[in-house]
Amino acid sequence: MLSALETSMRILLVEDEIEVAHSISRKLGGSNFAADHVSSISEARAALNCILYALVVLDRRLPDGDAISFIPEMRRLQPGVRVLMLSAYNETDEVVAGLEAGADDYLAKPFKFPELMARIRAGLRRPGGDSSPPIIIGSLAFSPQIRDVSIHGKSIVLHRRELMLLEALMRRAERMVSRQTLMEEIYGFNEDANPKILNLLVLRLRRRLEELDAGVKIHAARGIGYMIAKARA
Repeated sequence: MLSALETSMRILLVEDEIEVAHSISRKLGGSNFAADHVSSISEARAALNCILYALVVLDRRLPDGDAISFIPEMRRLQPGVRVLMLSAYNETDEVVAGLEAGADDYLAKPFKFPELMARIRAGLRRPGGDSSPPIIIGSLAFSPQIRDVSIHGKSIVLHRRELMLLEALMRRAERMVSRQTLMEEIYGFNEDANPKILNLLVLRLRRRLEELDAGVKIHAARGIGYMIAKARA
């Protein structure tokens, strides 16, 4: 069973073999992970520029190059992301090259899905490079590194989508966040989610924060987006 921390994290799958990608995506979805699938380095770059990921499952050989060369750029885009590299090359030199390039783990193809899932969970439990201090608004605090939410110093549990919404808003506190950005971060670009569902999610989170006296308010700009800010006295 996954912890609340694990179910709040989004995974990027970079794999050009469609059948393999679909199998992994189904397995991740069945284990309650939120995941996006892309097939090339260029698509991975675009995803990392707009969505925050906790872990990347990265195939080594992609249509537009050797993924090893892309790892340093991934680290610049998202310093705390964990990288699990997949490859049909399992010689010691290849494994060492992947790890020295910055991958956190290396799994040779073909592999058993239970081992893949075990390595993903282990990677998510491993501390990342993001040491950002907590974001505090009113009586609400959000710790980016461990994705912990507390109100009046007491940790609270949110549903996975609520936590993803709160994270997207807190990381841009006091700024309007577009509906498109929120939809991409909460539902990704592989999920066909009705935009109206965002309204219901915001309403649910807003009520929860009010009930817990978080001292914040989620403001809405019709047709544009939402912003979280300290509630006025």
